[in-house]
This record gives sequence, C-alpha cells and structure tokens, in this order.
Amino acid sequence: MERIPIAGPWITQLEVDYAAEAAEHGWYERAGEWPQQFENAFADYLGVKHAVSLPSCTSGLHLALAALEIGPGDEVIVPELTWIASAAPVSYVGASPVFADVDEATWCLSAESLETCITPRTKAVIPVDLYGGTPDWEAICAVCQKHGLAIVEDAAEAIGSESGGCKAGSFGDAGTFSFHGSKTFTTGEGGMLVTDRDDLNERVRFLRDHGRPPGDRMFFNTEVAFKYKMPPVAAAIGCAQVKRAEELVARKREIFSWYSEGLSDCGVTLNHEPEGTRNTYWMVTALAPADGPDKAKLMAAFAVEGIDSRPMFHPLSSLPAYADADGSGNCTAYSLSPRGINLPSALCLERTQVDKVCTVFKKALAG
Repeated sequence: MERIPIAGPWITQLEVDYAAEAAEHGWYERAGEWPQQFENAFADYLGVKHAVSLPSCTSGLHLALAALEIGPGDEVIVPELTWIASAAPVSYVGASPVFADVDEATWCLSAESLETCITPRTKAVIPVDLYGGTPDWEAICAVCQKHGLAIVEDAAEAIGSESGGCKAGSFGDAGTFSFHGSKTFTTGEGGMLVTDRDDLNERVRFLRDHGRPPGDRMFFNTEVAFKYKMPPVAAAIGCAQVKRAEELVARKREIFSWYSEGLSDCGVTLNHEPEGTRNTYWMVTALAPADGPDKAKLMAAFAVEGIDSRPMFHPLSSLPAYADADGSGNCTAYSLSPRGINLPSALCLERTQVDKVCTVFKKALAG
C-alpha cells in the first residue's frame, strides 16, 4: 500500500542546480556567497532589514533570547499549545517558561491570557504562528508595549503567512523560521532569524560564531558563545525555495481548499483564517466534534489505510519535560488538543489522495 505522507517538500530542477553549483564552487573565497544571498533574498521577501541564516529555528530562538540578555530569574511567556522547541530555548538561557492559554479560533496565543501571566519577572513573550495561522497581533503588541516586553516571534510554521498586510516573522523584536524538511520552505535542516533592529542583528551575528565579530581573522574570541551557521549547499537550496515562495504558498492553500471542500459536511473544524490575514496552512489540522473520537483513535484509523498523520501538539504543561509547570488555567489548550489531528499536508499531494483522506476521516467519525 502506497502511504500518503504527512509532510514533505516540493523540489524542482532549480533547487538541484543551485545545490550542485554550491557543492562545486561554494568554497574558498566564495564560501560565504550562498548564505549571504539567501539572507538578502529572505529579508527582501519579508520586508525586514536583517536576516541571519542558522542551522535551525530553535537556534534562532536561543540567539534572540541571549541577545536580549534574558537569563536566570527572568520569565518568558510561551503559548501552551506548541512544539517544545518554542519553549526549550527559554531554559537554555536559564530563564523560566510560563505557559499561557490560546485563542479558541486561531489556536494561537491569547492576548487576554498573556496579560494574566505577566509578573515583575516577565521579560519577553514568544508568540507562535501555529500551523501557518497567526494570533491577534494588534492585541498582543498592545499588551507587550503596555508592559515593556520584548517579542520573539516563532514563525517556524508560517513562512508566507500574513496579518494586516505584514508577513509572519516581522512583528516582534526578532522573528525566527524553520527550514526543516517538513516545512513549506526547506533546506533539509536550517533556520533564519530576522529583525529590524541593528543592535540585535549585530549581537546575534557575534553570538552565532563563537563570540567573535563578523570578519574577524585573528580568532580572538571575546566571549564564550555558540556555533550556529548554515552551510552553503543548504543556503543554495533556500535561495531556490524563496525564489518560488508564492508558488509554494499557493500550493499549500490549494491543498487546504481540497480538504475544506471534502470535509465541509461532517462537523469538523479546520484551521481558521481571520479577516485581514493569510494562513499558509503548513499543517491542515482538523478538530473532531466534542463527542467524536480522540486523536489517537483517528490516527489509528488512518494508519490502517496507509495514511500518515500527526497529533495536534500536547499542552506543554502536560509533558513530562515540564512536570513542574502549572497549566491548570489553560482550559482552551487542554480542550482542543485531544480532538486535534494534523492531516497529510505534503506539497506532493494530489487531489485523489486528499479525497481518500477525507473519506477515511468521515468513516472514522461515523464509528
């Protein structure tokens, strides 16, 4: 039985040609050309001043927090419903993550819950553009401005998404992206940090190369820092992907439209797209009715039919990794998670495959 994949890229001859060029010529005096080209192209696409290529989105969050001088004794607010990579870098710098609830419609950070979590120790917030959707940025920015909080946007899953005419990743002091093989844009593995702040850009570039200024040739390190750089071949693939940005986003939105049509009559709720936003639907996600099967049963039904799926993220405070966290007030996240499932969203999908997923899903819902 041919499996229907949950996620995967769309690679063309352009990516192959760029990667081959970087593999053959991206060395010696040309060693930094491809990463620089990727950074410039990505910054232009987002409409921001600076982009810094990295090995992962997680490293971008780590560098952003370190550059903002967040550390022991500080608190950083993270939405309850996200992948652990959004919160782990808070621990890397010695600060404490605090989990806030999410909005029932967007599944992203709730501005109301955010404000209730703020204490004198709160220094920053990491809003997450979950599954390609965006939170209420106007409300979140207002809360952060009122309380003097830095914003580090986790846009790992939302390349090309928009809110109010601005692209995801451009709303905070810094924004971070993932180019993992499952993402809409991919370099295999990789990430990017973007910012309009000159000081953050300079500090991040210093910290990502073992604590030495860009261009240093004397190997005279002034701080103990990190090693977070992207290799040329990965950057070359990224250059091709960003050149095809709107083509990739359009494909994701087309796949979502097939699901929206196929599941319109069975009581499930799919990803929300509020007015004035563009959702890029990295993962088409469905909520079963409250009285329907949970995500584990749905995943089992899909597996029998050769369909890959993933569970909606578990609330972070429910994980053993955060056994001491208090998520008792985050009722929305705990209500959504058991009913949520990620449907196959790979860029290679055909309409017939999506139709099969819809048919199996409706059969599972019917019992």
